[in-house]
Amino acid sequence: MESGKLRLLALLPILASFLLLYFDFFPLAYRTRCSLIPYRHYWIASKRIVTPSAVISGAVEVKGGKIISVIEGDDWQGKARSKQVYDYGEAVVMPGLIDVHAHLDDPGRTEWEGFPSGTRAAAAGGITTLVDMPLNSYPSTVSEETLKLKTNAAQGRIFVDVGFWGGLVPENAFNATALERLLDAGVLGLKSFMCPSGINDFPMTNSTHIKEGLSVLAKYKRPLLVHAEVQQELEGDDLATTEGAGNPRSYSTYLKTRPPSMEEAAIKELLTLTKETRVGGSSEGAHLHIVHLADSKSSLQLIKEAKSRGDSITVETCPHYLAFSAEEIPDGDTRYKCAPPIRDSHNKEKLWEALIDGDIDMLSSDHSPSAPELKLFDEGDFLKAWGGISSLQFVLPVTWSYGLKHGISLEQLVSWWSEKPAKLAGQDLKGAIVVGNYADIAVWVPEAEFELDDNHTVYLKHPSISAYMGSKLSGKVLATYVRGNLVYEQEKHASVACGVPILAR
Repeated sequence: MESGKLRLLALLPILASFLLLYFDFFPLAYRTRCSLIPYRHYWIASKRIVTPSAVISGAVEVKGGKIISVIEGDDWQGKARSKQVYDYGEAVVMPGLIDVHAHLDDPGRTEWEGFPSGTRAAAAGGITTLVDMPLNSYPSTVSEETLKLKTNAAQGRIFVDVGFWGGLVPENAFNATALERLLDAGVLGLKSFMCPSGINDFPMTNSTHIKEGLSVLAKYKRPLLVHAEVQQELEGDDLATTEGAGNPRSYSTYLKTRPPSMEEAAIKELLTLTKETRVGGSSEGAHLHIVHLADSKSSLQLIKEAKSRGDSITVETCPHYLAFSAEEIPDGDTRYKCAPPIRDSHNKEKLWEALIDGDIDMLSSDHSPSAPELKLFDEGDFLKAWGGISSLQFVLPVTWSYGLKHGISLEQLVSWWSEKPAKLAGQDLKGAIVVGNYADIAVWVPEAEFELDDNHTVYLKHPSISAYMGSKLSGKVLATYVRGNLVYEQEKHASVACGVPILAR
């Protein structure tokens, strides 16, 4: 009896080896509806792989959802002889995009967007990770309980990984225990507005609220994201505009209601606060992030000065501020309304300069859709229409297309859309093609041109409200891998949504 057990134990290593061979040579045993391919161990080859050190010709080895080797040149071919190889030729293979600023409106306002449509669109655009804003879902994510509603809504309904920002609002700002419970539950940081958000259950904060939030966040080493505009008393022509003298169908009328001085005043107030709390100094761990900067002048200069004195501060801008100019927006075309507003062409060029010089750290979509009727297409009233640019699926080709005349590189694209967003969101295993990271990979062809028209498949719930429809762009996404799963390939998604809700621990 004992000798039989010993013989069985001796056979176990052989049996284990046989099983491993079986799974490698008969990959259908690993078939999963989470992925369009059945393999657990495979190689991705290309002549343009963007790594942290260089753009190389070679291959990336993926096993169990992670990158286990990156090999330059042809040496990988011998090692991959018995494995599945996906050779993308001249297409670019780079880290999946990480969008740290998206409104998916789920739960509560899924008629605006929703997790399924939003994450399908993200995957089709090469985005592998989203961080969802605490509004415009209902209720807003401002407590441990409302975060639970959000994560429950995401389960089994997301095609890419999704993390969550929590909301800093007056009702929780002075309740350290409530904020700590929200952070302990897994939000990646907090977000606040210095002006009315447009959502009733997400009221604006003042500098006192923000100071309290920063003190709690410092313990967790997670960021505070701020919509930096403050309302001001308008004078002269601006005041006349708000009193009805301006044509509400003219974009210039709306533009005057939100001048650059609103951003400048808010950032000035925030930076006075960071001096007091010494963000990055004695409040080690506290970090301030300015979202969707539109003003390339005084506001940006203030941020540069804060960085130079050592404040822990970052800033993002969005593709719509880099693609569009106020002068070009047609009367009544409320698809272009957002806050802060799109400013003039000179401002746009200065934003590009700041991004390329590193003064602006990263890009985000600020995907902010709504129901079409809220855009008031029939009226074309910029003062009444919902503000928000619907863009999630298009941000990679938009950034590339409008960046071409500025000579942007693939490495810069990765820095703005992958590396730095990963750091802000605390995602150490994302944002770069390196050994040990998740196999979050976007494959795309920069030279491929296409038109965003009725013949182009758009996965957003309401494509018609996007300001990008009708554009001709360069940069077609071929495939998107999330944690090794091929979730999107040429207008086809995996049959099951297996993205992972990301919670900070």
